[in-house]
Parts: sequence; structure tokens; C-alpha cells
Amino acid sequence: MKPSYLKIKDEIVKLIDIGEFKVGGKLPSEIEMARRFNVSRETFRSAVKLLDQEGRLIVKHGVGTFVVNPLPFIPNRVENLDSITSMIQAAGLQEGEQKEKVKAEPCQPEWKDALQLAENAPVIVIERIRTADGEPVVVSKNIIPQKIVGDDMLNRETIGSLFKFLEEECQIYITCADTELQVPLHIDKLCQKLLITPETTVLMMKQIHYHFDNTPVLYSMDYFRNDIFKFWVRRIRG
Repeated sequence: MKPSYLKIKDEIVKLIDIGEFKVGGKLPSEIEMARRFNVSRETFRSAVKLLDQEGRLIVKHGVGTFVVNPLPFIPNRVENLDSITSMIQAAGLQEGEQKEKVKAEPCQPEWKDALQLAENAPVIVIERIRTADGEPVVVSKNIIPQKIVGDDMLNRETIGSLFKFLEEECQIYITCADTELQVPLHIDKLCQKLLITPETTVLMMKQIHYHFDNTPVLYSMDYFRNDIFKFWVRRIRG
């Protein structure tokens, strides 16, 4: 289920888009807005924080919260957490997958620390090649605690978006991830699956994904063909 603060964020955006809250205008007080949406002030504050980060609102402490012109859209912003399925579809391409491995295994030390699991706790390891219009563009290795997904995933013909699967089948809603960007070596076996031409380069994201209660639920290594995907960061002066 979608967390309350994300629902409130969407509602505020709708109100801005229909003109109830105009650019340059000040939002009603935090108390009024929390009462309007029937949520706590903390929940409303979390929604405002996200919109501040996205450049839809600006918070002037001691003065109020104001609506501002949205910043220009940047595709594939690193700070935006999107599923690979949605990234491929947003580019207007037909997404597909080739399963390489779906297997239950004991947790390895690196995964254990990331997912806060006991040593040798059972996990499901998924390796897939993701395609766009039939061409391999992403290789993913995902590790999920078996206690979350059970054995159902082992027998699936296709998996599709893990975000969607976790949300619909396991009531897990991923809201954020800690991400490390790496340039993998060409001897990396997963990287090699994307080296289509001598000019192909690959960027890898190593990520720990969190449920909205801040529990780590998914550890992933996603390899992206850099000739297909460009990633951008909007840097903000501190």
C-alpha cells in the first residue's frame, strides 16, 4: 500500500496543476493542510520535503511554504528511484526479459550485511537480462530474503517489475535506496553480457532498497549499457 505521505504529495501536485495553489503563492499553514488531508503534521511535512526536493515547493523557515515553477524535467535522474521496467517503457521501447537464474541460496556475507540478515539465511537470487525492443540493455542481479517472497518466484515464467511484484504480492512498498555507482571491469561476468561491441561501456548501480518502514528488502546490482541509458544528477548548492 502506498504510504500516506506519498499520497499527500500527489494530492498537492494535483492542486498545483489545477491552479488552486498558484506559482508564487503561499500554502496554508501546516496545521490547516494537515487537517485538510486528515493526516498528522509529520506526514504532511514529509510530503512537502519531497516536493521541495523536486523543485515544486520552496520552504522558507519562519515565513512559509511557497509554490514555485517546476525545474526542467531531466530523464533518468540518479536521485529518482524508478524500476528498470518503467525506465525502458518511458523511452518508448518494448521491455522484455531473459531469465538467467532464479534460485534459493544461503545468504553471502556481503548480502547479509546489506539486508541485515543472519548468516546463511535463505535468499532468492535472480539474474536477468532486460531487453528493449529485443536488444539486451540491462543485466540485473537481485537478492531478496526468502521470508519476504516465499517460493512463488522460483516457478514464475516471467517476473517483470520487481517493484510491482513486491507491492502487489508481498505488500512491500519500496520508497528509497542507497546507491553506489561503479564502472565495472570488463572481466566482470555480468558486465560481459552487455558488451555488444568493442565501444560499449557499462555503468553499474549497487543498491540497497528499503520498505517504507526503512527495512532493507532488496539488494541489487544493475548493469546498464551506457550507450542506451544516460544518468543525470541535479546538484544543489548547499
